[in-house]
Amino acid sequence: MASVSSKQAGAETTAKAPPWSAQDGGRVTSIPLAHASDPKYKKYTQQVDKCLASFDSVHEWADFISFLKQLLKTFQSYMQFKEIPRKVIVAKRLSQCLNPALPTGVHQRALDVYSHIFAVLGSEGLQRDLPLWSSGLFPFFEYAATSVKPTLLNLFDTYYLPLQSGLRPIMKAFVLALLPGLEEETGEYFDKVLALLDKLSGAISPAFFFQNIWLVLLTTPSARGTALSFLSRRLPTLKAEEDITAIVGRDIGLMVRAFSSALEDDDLLVRRGALDLLLQSLRIDSVAVKQAQQEDRAILMRAATSVVLRRDLSLNRRLYSWLLGPEESNQAQMDYFRSNALDLLTMTLKEEMFNPPTEYSTSRPFKIFISLLDKWEIGSPLTETLVLDAFRAIKKALESGADNTDDISMTASTLYEAVEPRVLWKQLFLAVFSDILSDQEQLQGIQMVNYLLSTFHTHDEEIEHVHLPLGFAAIMEALATSITDASIHISMGSVREALLLQREILRRMPPSSGVLLRPLLGNDTQQVSPLQGPYLFACSIYAIEPKLQPQQRKSATIPGDTAIEDLITITAHAAKMLSSTDTETVTIREVLFQSLTLLCSVVDEVEESQTDALSISWDPAEWLSTMLRCLEHQAAAFVMVDNIITTVMRLQRASKVNPRLGADPRSTAAVITKTLLRYLRPSWAAYHMRAVSLIWAVEKFSRGRLVESVMSQRLSSQEPHEFQPACEEFGVLWRLTDDQFLPGVQLKVPMLIVLDSLKSDDPQLLRIGETWMRCSLKSYLRILDPLVCDLLDPTIIRSPTTIELAGKQLLSFSYERPFDQRYIYHILEVLLSVIRFGGQGFSRIARSTPISRSPYPELIGRVRSVSDALIGSTYMDVILDLLLRFLQSEPSRPLEAIMQPFNMNVQASSVELLQSIVARGEVDKAVLRTIESAVIGKLFFCVHTGLLDLQNKLLHLLHTLITALQPTSNPQPNKDTRVVLDGTREQGDTDEVNRVPPYTVNSLLLQTLLDGVSIPSNRPILQHWFDFIFTTLPQFQEKTQSIITSLNDSVCRQLRGALTDLRQAANTDTITSDIVSYATDADFLMLLNAVERLVLLSLLHVTEAQDSEDDGNTAEKQTAESGGLFGYVSNVFASDAAPGMVDEQTQVKSMDYRCLHEAIRVLYAIWDSLSNPTPKRWSSANESLSLIYARTRSRCRKVLEHLFRTHPNEVMESVVDCWQREGALQEGSAIFELVDVLTSSAQDVVQMICDAILNRSPGLVDRGKKQALVSSLSDMSLFSFLEYYMKRLEGPLAVQVWGRIMQLAKDLATSMREFRVQAFATLRCLTILADKVCQTTAMEDRRLRKELQDTYSKILDICVTAGRPAESGSWIRRTQKETLGVNGRESPILRAPGDPKIDEKMNTSSTSLPDLVKPTYSTDVVDQINLFIASDVVPNLRRFLVEGDKVLAACSGVVYNVVTPAMKGKSRPLDVEDSILAILQELTRISSGVKAWKSPIVEVFYDNRCFNSTPQAGRKWRPMVKSLFDTDKAALPELLGKITTSPSANIFTNREYEMLLRSLNLRRLSYVILSSEKNHFLTQLPSIQEKLVDTLRNVSAPIVQSEVWLCVRVLLCRLSPHNLSSFWPVLVTELYRLFDQMLETLPSDGSEELGLVLSVCKLLDLLLVLQTEEFQTHQWIFITDTVDAIYRPDSFSPEAMLDRLAEVAGSLPAAEGDLQTPQTASGPGSGEGKAMRRPLLRSLRQIDSIRDLVPFFAQASIATYESVYSSFGLIDWEAVEQALLEDMFEGR
Repeated sequence: MASVSSKQAGAETTAKAPPWSAQDGGRVTSIPLAHASDPKYKKYTQQVDKCLASFDSVHEWADFISFLKQLLKTFQSYMQFKEIPRKVIVAKRLSQCLNPALPTGVHQRALDVYSHIFAVLGSEGLQRDLPLWSSGLFPFFEYAATSVKPTLLNLFDTYYLPLQSGLRPIMKAFVLALLPGLEEETGEYFDKVLALLDKLSGAISPAFFFQNIWLVLLTTPSARGTALSFLSRRLPTLKAEEDITAIVGRDIGLMVRAFSSALEDDDLLVRRGALDLLLQSLRIDSVAVKQAQQEDRAILMRAATSVVLRRDLSLNRRLYSWLLGPEESNQAQMDYFRSNALDLLTMTLKEEMFNPPTEYSTSRPFKIFISLLDKWEIGSPLTETLVLDAFRAIKKALESGADNTDDISMTASTLYEAVEPRVLWKQLFLAVFSDILSDQEQLQGIQMVNYLLSTFHTHDEEIEHVHLPLGFAAIMEALATSITDASIHISMGSVREALLLQREILRRMPPSSGVLLRPLLGNDTQQVSPLQGPYLFACSIYAIEPKLQPQQRKSATIPGDTAIEDLITITAHAAKMLSSTDTETVTIREVLFQSLTLLCSVVDEVEESQTDALSISWDPAEWLSTMLRCLEHQAAAFVMVDNIITTVMRLQRASKVNPRLGADPRSTAAVITKTLLRYLRPSWAAYHMRAVSLIWAVEKFSRGRLVESVMSQRLSSQEPHEFQPACEEFGVLWRLTDDQFLPGVQLKVPMLIVLDSLKSDDPQLLRIGETWMRCSLKSYLRILDPLVCDLLDPTIIRSPTTIELAGKQLLSFSYERPFDQRYIYHILEVLLSVIRFGGQGFSRIARSTPISRSPYPELIGRVRSVSDALIGSTYMDVILDLLLRFLQSEPSRPLEAIMQPFNMNVQASSVELLQSIVARGEVDKAVLRTIESAVIGKLFFCVHTGLLDLQNKLLHLLHTLITALQPTSNPQPNKDTRVVLDGTREQGDTDEVNRVPPYTVNSLLLQTLLDGVSIPSNRPILQHWFDFIFTTLPQFQEKTQSIITSLNDSVCRQLRGALTDLRQAANTDTITSDIVSYATDADFLMLLNAVERLVLLSLLHVTEAQDSEDDGNTAEKQTAESGGLFGYVSNVFASDAAPGMVDEQTQVKSMDYRCLHEAIRVLYAIWDSLSNPTPKRWSSANESLSLIYARTRSRCRKVLEHLFRTHPNEVMESVVDCWQREGALQEGSAIFELVDVLTSSAQDVVQMICDAILNRSPGLVDRGKKQALVSSLSDMSLFSFLEYYMKRLEGPLAVQVWGRIMQLAKDLATSMREFRVQAFATLRCLTILADKVCQTTAMEDRRLRKELQDTYSKILDICVTAGRPAESGSWIRRTQKETLGVNGRESPILRAPGDPKIDEKMNTSSTSLPDLVKPTYSTDVVDQINLFIASDVVPNLRRFLVEGDKVLAACSGVVYNVVTPAMKGKSRPLDVEDSILAILQELTRISSGVKAWKSPIVEVFYDNRCFNSTPQAGRKWRPMVKSLFDTDKAALPELLGKITTSPSANIFTNREYEMLLRSLNLRRLSYVILSSEKNHFLTQLPSIQEKLVDTLRNVSAPIVQSEVWLCVRVLLCRLSPHNLSSFWPVLVTELYRLFDQMLETLPSDGSEELGLVLSVCKLLDLLLVLQTEEFQTHQWIFITDTVDAIYRPDSFSPEAMLDRLAEVAGSLPAAEGDLQTPQTASGPGSGEGKAMRRPLLRSLRQIDSIRDLVPFFAQASIATYESVYSSFGLIDWEAVEQALLEDMFEGR
């Protein structure tokens, strides 16, 4: 140890002092003038020098004793001199001899030398040189052995105490040195140390002494225990009214912070001692606490209450005593707490809850609150004042989304359960009552109760059976009283929120007990009258002063009946307001809505739980009248209507409520029905289901056919503008009514009225009727039952007869008696209209349904009366039989005059009906064509003039004509078409006779069809057009594809419009206004059917074209294969024409699939938009919207599945193209759900995507390669889709698709000779798949593992070359075809090698390519690759490649191709892109790749320009430097070896350059240590210290010494303070020497030494920030560390070096050109948040004059004191390390 101490000795006197301080001219080494010429003194000095020189040869403890003996002997030989020569070096050697590691004998000898020196110097000399001699003695006392301590204490007592006031500057350090002697109360020297401290206190003043004790408590955690032990004996016990400022000093804040530091100490005994002192001398009611600043009081309270978190009973007991006072009774303690501590405690906790300090957990104040609840005398008052604010703060913290929300949530739940329910709910209800009576918008009380119930409430019996029922009834009465009292101004918004709260409370109340029993709490109800309302009852229970006076109840009250009465009052009042005003209707609607809902809930609760009827005080008739008036008012929305009707009907059924709601069913139902029918119009589609349900409920309630009557009345008008809305209402009612209600019978009259419109002469009425049939019919059987029943009228009597006409006998029937022909004609016309309209659908149902299945019994009876045989027949059989009878029936001769006119009408209708039912085709072709032309012309006219009413009949007629015109000789018209179009087939000639000319499309028809579907005005009859198109279009043989494409585009546009309308309806979030929505499920189903059929028609044509194309391709392949070399060469020379030909084929194919692609886009949009139909909250629109969502999405799915089954590849590519067009390629898209629906096989999906990628990949020679189906879909988009799809796969599925992905990667890797973007995409996909496969047992397969290693390495090798420029002379070229092939439009050209013309042509063409397709890649692509390599590739290399040599090869490739090029040629070597740094950092984590990554790091680290980089770059490189020196154990010794201290022997060496290299190596050492973790280089510390000390001794260059002090700063930050204890004598002595020389001679402006001065000042600045315990015994040498720094006494003379330097340097004259004094960095209080200590000089980089440091010299003492005062020991380590980096790296 002796040798170690010797080697760590500081710079000797032989070290060269800076030029600005001559060796013999300074105060430290100067010879006193009195002895300057004395030869004996010179000899004395020489003897001392000789003795000091012997210290270099000290190696063991005996050598130390010998050295000290010789030194003492030398001093004793010259007793006549009262000076000590070389006292700086002597003081340093003596300090080193007091090293705790040395034996006691050495310490004793050193103290003997100290004693002799003090005796020689005397008090005056000791006072003058106090810093020199105290720097060794003060730190030693703590470690001194028992045998040595008496000597040391005697030294202090004999030589220090006589200094008296001269001890003021060192008071804190002296106290800190002596306090370790008080650790053991039974110790041998306890009393002596205590007495010494008492003398020290009396030497200056007790107040000043105590202030230094406070500073010790604040700054030195290890001394707090002994300091408190001293205070417990010497701090007097004070009464509350006594002023203690005279005893402890006027800075109470300092004492408060000292106590706070002790109260928050980690040592339990320290906390206990601090609490004892609080009880003894600083009671909460004392004058000192009350007069302290508010901030100081809060600090003290915060620290004191924090002790409860330790869960120690002894601490809690002392805290409770401090908060509750000395009295014993509970009431006296609570009074004491309320008057003295409650406000302060509440304010402190509240402030910390809402503004949590960063150094503590956010849940800390809440946990303190919970712990304080254990003491009822504290918890009860504190809950009343704080509980609401606590939960508000919790709500704020949880909503902020902080990281620790789980901890806060758990703490909040604990708090909710810990608080006494009665106290909590008292505060909550008090806040709710205040919200009700206030007109503020912020209803914090209501919101808080809602929040607590929804977030933290659990089943608690007391809360649910007592507080919630009581509060529910009280709030309801308060609302009813407030809303009806005209003198009270109440906001309807607060009523609405209170009602919402009531719903939540009612939901939480248990069944049966909540609304029926009056809660009891002990004996509190004895003084409460049973006739009092619940509000006054609650006020009595909770001891709340009532602010309302509700009317007294007529009978004893329970929550159930009072709540119903109050709700009836509120609903009636709200309904009256809604009926009488048009303003603020939204809020009033909500109030009425919530109150009605709540009324139903309470009534339901009463009905379920109550056995006896409740007697309610209300007028049912008046209430009902009010509700019905509200129904008829225009301000009532459907939600209101729904709620009112539901409530009325619920009260009608209520049996436990008296008096019951009784009214005239017919009159009430009529009003309700008329109101509901208004909501069956199209604009209120969202409410149709609910309205229909209510209508039939009201019909049942009215006990009559009221609905039919009302509906018939509404349909009676023949005005279109009145008839249309009525018809729309009836259509919705008809369509949504279930068959069990027999709508054809129940609604027969309105049905016939509507069906009459089908034969109306008014085109508008006709269109309205047809629209009703299309949209609302639901089933033809509903209509047929009443119509057929009427046609079977028993009053019609016929007899068979024979009529002869032109010699022919005709069978017929004769009417025997008249009947109501008008009605029969009317029914036939109606039936004709229905059959004409129904077409095939009607026929199919009529032919397939037996009439015996009719639910109408009267119809069955009439059929049986006609013929028993007809019972087993179908509807169609019965209708045909009836029509034939009517057709063949004639009136008998007597009846002919009166029956014939109408009989003609009946027969005409029968003929038309037969024509509609029986297939037609008897008309001549030429006549048909003439008729067709006229019809088409008329259709075209109607379409373009907007005449909708004629189009339906014309379309039917046209369909009949076209069908009749079709050739009938061949039953397969599609194959005939091919025969006609393709005349090359040999068999066609032999069938020439049997062939029939095809139907020729009229030239105007195609345009008419397009216009009919496309023009918006035709939307109401769009379904008619679709029916016509789909039955007629397959029969066309010309221009089919172009018209299908146009029709498909139109249908897709309409689907998008309907989807937009549905989105708007679904996203409307309102309950107070109606939603306008026209899109219905029928619309979507109609349009989706159209899309599906159009696409299939289009693809039928494409499939036929491909079949013929494939035949041609097969022939070409056979020719090419048989042609040999000549065929190959001919193909090469034919390639000139290839581009145009391929482009044309691509365009044609793209047009072929256009319908499919457009349809898939729309279907995908529907699928995506309707993927999440869950509504935000309940609404009347939910039923209809859910129906539309479900049916539309189901139909959309079926369409997609159908298309996928027929054309899987095309559909898959189109779906991926849709995903690409979304703009943001994302993983959470609905596309993956859709893909899973289309096919459950991941292998199929991957196979199709891989095939699509290969079809677009250039450079692949594949005979099976096909043309890209979707030209806009790039291979990169396919790769992106594949990447996201594979992310979703589980491990077993990833193994299944492994083979196909691996084959794709192999094909691409083989085809690439240089980097292409496809390689990067392949790497991403392969990385994802490999990551999943590596998690399964499949990696145990050697073949699979080998395959992964080889392929992954190849792809990675290609990707890392992305950023390297291509060699200009490379023979590997990218042809135009390969370049364009990236987009899937071209294939590589096959050409004969060596053809100069083709080479020339390709070279020429490549130069004219646009920049987009040239083989250069932007930096964005390279950056993306680099980032991916850093984030995903390098971290997984060891998992994927497994073997060390392969991992090393991959790392080497990355370094060579990516890292090394990025780091070359930079003036600032560390300023590298973040992606490169990320790669390098990940590489350093791979131990097997050290050979690859070590070289570039070493190269950069030893680059002489390394520190020209920015501090930010230096921060980023720290992990890599750390990894380098962790991996290479010889690196640090090698670096230390480069730091040479002896001059070079080479006479040609540039000395300046040599100094620069030394400084650079020292800075590298500093950077390496800074890059490490705490205490990382502890084992190398002796070598580092030896190198630094050696440099200080032997190298005097300021640039080198500055780097030494920088390295010391780094060591202070990276090593624990106790590890540097042996280094302190050297540091303190060198600092003292440098500052002392500056005091004698200041460096000149612009000199080199200014850099050294700045470096030393920064070291001192850092020491002041760190405030290590070792330095606190020395800092008084440099700054004033007592309260004198702030409160300077009279005649104060600074003793600290910096204070003296401030005076010396501040008195210098200003240099020429100096305009202002540079300011140092801001003090510790700067910055946001809690104050932390930061270096003052952190922003100062360079000084030109010593005057630049004057602000630092002047402010250091004050700033240090203030930082200690305000920072609570918090150090801004970020600022400290940033300052070090900024001093190291000069690139700014």
